[in-house]
Amino acid sequence: MAKWTFITNHGLVLGYIARNPKSTARTIAQAVGITERTTHKIIAELEEAGYITRKKVGRQNQYKIDANLPLRHPSHDAVVVGELLQILKWRGAATTKEQMQLL
Repeated sequence: MAKWTFITNHGLVLGYIARNPKSTARTIAQAVGITERTTHKIIAELEEAGYITRKKVGRQNQYKIDANLPLRHPSHDAVVVGELLQILKWRGAATTKEQMQLL
């Protein structure tokens, strides 16, 4: 039987970015446990939907989250992303790979 989790890969990537806004896709992928290619796809989808913006700083990206956007599921559209990040304690200080692994 496949292992399942409560938080999707999109949520895990968003949470990691919230705590580590200067992370590379490779670092995010390793922390979340997905491929770098999948990470790039998720980042692009989050950016396209407006949940994150990417700013080039030298050779690195710096991400910023729009914490005021609602969650995507219709049953939770009254809850904003920032509230989810606070509940899961994903806003603020940087975290280690071990702390980020929620699986």
